Amino acid sequence: MTTYDDRASLTDLTATVDRVRSSVEGVIEGKPEVVRLSLTVLLAEGHLLIEDVPGVGKTMLAKALARSIDCSVRRIQFTPDLLPSDITGVSIWDQQRQDFEFKPGAIFAQIVIGDEINRASPKTQSALLESMEERQVTIDGQTYELPSPFMVVATQNPVEMEGTYPLPEAQRDRFMARVSIGYPSAEAELQMLDVHGGVNPLDDLQPVAHAHEMVKLIEAVRGVHVADTVRRYAVDLVAATRTHPDLRLGASPRATLHLLRAAKASAALSGREYALPDDVQALAVAVLAHRLLPTAQAQLNRRTSEQVVQEILQRTPVPAGPQQNSFGLGQGGPYGQQPPRRL
Repeated sequence: MTTYDDRASLTDLTATVDRVRSSVEGVIEGKPEVVRLSLTVLLAEGHLLIEDVPGVGKTMLAKALARSIDCSVRRIQFTPDLLPSDITGVSIWDQQRQDFEFKPGAIFAQIVIGDEINRASPKTQSALLESMEERQVTIDGQTYELPSPFMVVATQNPVEMEGTYPLPEAQRDRFMARVSIGYPSAEAELQMLDVHGGVNPLDDLQPVAHAHEMVKLIEAVRGVHVADTVRRYAVDLVAATRTHPDLRLGASPRATLHLLRAAKASAALSGREYALPDDVQALAVAVLAHRLLPTAQAQLNRRTSEQVVQEILQRTPVPAGPQQNSFGLGQGGPYGQQPPRRL
């Protein structure tokens, strides 16, 4: 665990993240909230799913984030003929050594870009399950550890488009958050024409942070304090999805863990060493909606998972802040007790 002073650690974190954010926003204009969510997932040790129509910059965002950090990057173009061994690797017989030699696949990188992930078959998509959850790959009974930090940034087209396969539920559940970039504003699109009209902005993009820095920042985020009331709030939100009449599949316990980790990362990005219910609320839709399956009746009524999560947020009571003493100060610190100074 990192032992340097917590305030200095938060200063280092925000300074480093601001450099990465500025670098990515130089490529993706007019989408600061999307860039922030991407960095939140990175610091929370999660994986990001970018879903939108073609041409809005999904792959550009993934590449810009990867190139802004000095770490190993591999890109996988998912196609119907892609094999699981193309992702994980394969053991090949070596005639000279008279033994099998393992040839690592594209998954052996710190940031893996999976382009149009839902154009590959479910069998190929399943090759990512172990690596995304356990950060390791098992081939022929031998387990290989993946580097740290490790993040999968996948893009996908809407499932109703030609040549796509729906992601299996187990695959979607391993993505910490889903984000849609959306079309840019008219002003942002005009700026894009000026900046990107003659050159590729990725060509001049240089790393502004190192992999070892990101590992330290991830350790700092782990030490962000979450009070029991905030934990209970996250559990209540997730539990409400399992009993909602418009959903036939609610969020898993993994979703609760991802929501809590993302809230801690969001708090650190805001310069706080403790998480608030606001952090949980702000991330609930991005973290929960893609895991939920609406009922057939809800689909007929055009009810989306995002709408259901918003309804649950409105109905679930938000925990109150700390009690105020005669001096106007909370008893024992934010939300119940003094957060441990471990950042």
